[in-house]
Parts: sequence; structure tokens; C-alpha cells
Amino acid sequence: MEGKRILYVTTEMTPYFPENPMSSQALDLPKVMQSNGADVRIFMPRFGVINERRHQLHEVIRLSGMNMIVNDLDQPLIIKVASVPGERLQVYFIDNEEYFKRKDVYTTTDGDLCSDNDERAIFFAKGVLETVKKLNWKPDVVHVMGWMSSLVPLYLKKYYADDPFFQDAKVVVSLFDNGFEGELDNRLLEKLSYDKIEDELKDYLAKPTHLGMIQSSLHFADAVAKGEEVIPQDVKEYIETQNIPLLEYCEKGQSKEVYNNFYIEEVMNSN
Repeated sequence: MEGKRILYVTTEMTPYFPENPMSSQALDLPKVMQSNGADVRIFMPRFGVINERRHQLHEVIRLSGMNMIVNDLDQPLIIKVASVPGERLQVYFIDNEEYFKRKDVYTTTDGDLCSDNDERAIFFAKGVLETVKKLNWKPDVVHVMGWMSSLVPLYLKKYYADDPFFQDAKVVVSLFDNGFEGELDNRLLEKLSYDKIEDELKDYLAKPTHLGMIQSSLHFADAVAKGEEVIPQDVKEYIETQNIPLLEYCEKGQSKEVYNNFYIEEVMNSN
């Protein structure tokens, strides 16, 4: 992947989150691909649990100031950035006081899903892609991790379908065992309709379960990777019905060669 641009979109990443399979891979994979000569960018939400002072986040004024329309309402986009300690990597954080200031990540203190998780996912997807455009950094691969990132592929392929900036970008979805019980707001399709991208997603998102969110991302993906050995059974069964390149889970020590070959041979050559 020498000279290729890879955009990593994740909802968790060390050292900003506790270590788990997704947060670890969200750091390790960009590191190894950068060492392979790729130009990488990383985006994640600025959840309230992230300590801005400790991790030295600062606002990027030239990128902030845009408004994202979600559910027919203008929501201001704030972009912050931090350097990963000891690495030549920068992380861009999508921020908004309405959606990400509080310390709830996916659930409330009572264990219930945050009622606006659907809108947070929409805002995050649009915020990432608009910011990348403003950076004038055209990705060859968009690699998505975590269910809250799962609307990125559909926005890329539908909302920006006629935009030459993203026309050649390939989408990879990594899957992890981080599902949720229950459903997101059942008006998600209605909210997507403001961006005129809901029609072909009715089968997946009429009841926006975890499986439905993953199905919607895979519908627009060029390839899929298992980010850990065990993934939810319903997701595993769904993948088996799809005609899409699949990378089985590989250990950290193998990822440099395995993912480099996967990107070159499967992702970049997918139709």
C-alpha cells in the first residue's frame, strides 16, 4: 500500500479508550500500514469520557464551523485533534455538545441505549466525510470499525455517490463482538430520508438492531474483515450469505503482511 491513502473510522481507540480488540486494532493497524508506506488518517467521536487535557486535544479552527443537518436540524461540527504518544499518528475527533459532550458512550448509567445513538451515528458519518473533503485528502480505502461507524459506508456510496472526491474509494468493514441489545430509534429511516438515502435500507433499518446496522454497512462494503476471533452469531451467519471478500481474524504479529496483501489483492481489486 505504498503511497495509498487509508482512512480509518473507529468508535474506540487506545490510548483514549480502555484496551479491547477494537480499540487496540484501531491503533495497531494504522501503525503497521503507515510503516508499509501508506498515508493514514484516523477519525473517532470525542465522547465525554475522553480527557481532553490529559490527551492534549485541541480544536482545529480551520476545520470546525461547519453545520451537519440531522433530523432536519443544523448541528455544529467541532473538530479536535491529538497526537498519539510515541507515534507519528494524529487522531481527528468529531465533536458536538448535543451528541458527545456527556460521558455516556453507547448506554446511559442505567444501562439503556442512549436514545439519540441513531442521530449520533448520522452526525459522525457526515462529519467524518465532510472533514476529509475539507482537508482535501482523498482516500483510496475507508476502513470502518464499530457499529456506530456503520453509517459511513452508506453515506459514502449513496449521499456522495455523484461526488468525484469519493468516487474511487473502497470500503472495508471490520467486525467485532461489541453488539447491543434492543433497537435504536425506530425513526432512523425517517431521519436518513432527509439525505435521500433510505429507500434500499428498509429491509435492514426498519427495526435498527445491531444486526441491521451491520447489514447496512456490509451492503455498501467492498470487503469485510474479522477484527476478533468471535463475532456475534447472527452477523457471522449473515456474512456467509454474502458474496464479498472476507479476511479471517489474524493475530497482531501477522497483521502487517496479511492486511497489506488484503488491501492490495482483495480490496483495491474489488468491483
